[in-house]
Amino acid sequence: MKTIQVSVVTPDGPVFEGNAKMVSAKAKSGELGILPGHIPLVAPLTISAVRVHDTDGKTQYVAVSGGFIEVRPEKVTILAEAAEVAGEIEVDRARASKERAEKRLAGNQQDNLDATRAELALKRAINRIDVAAKR
Repeated sequence: MKTIQVSVVTPDGPVFEGNAKMVSAKAKSGELGILPGHIPLVAPLTISAVRVHDTDGKTQYVAVSGGFIEVRPEKVTILAEAAEVAGEIEVDRARASKERAEKRLAGNQQDNLDATRAELALKRAINRIDVAAKR
């Protein structure tokens, strides 16, 4: 069975390393399914879950907060602004972040920049909560 090497890296260092039968990620242009031997590709990612289908038939979930995916026939590298493996997400902290972002969005005296930041923070928190539920 052919496999593809997967690496998820943030500015703080590697978050996930392993081999997989398939990697699924959500790029800004749409959903990507990457198998061994895939043509080279670079694409920007959205705030979403990356699914790594490992050789044991299990799926590992990694929450990513944007970044890029680089695909080569033998390797997938994800360069993310922030990333967490499902089992390492602190759900209470993610829920607190979600509540703070919702309060900021509910405030009436915001400028567009604050609203945009709050919306992104809300998306990141919801993504982390959703990924943590898939442990």
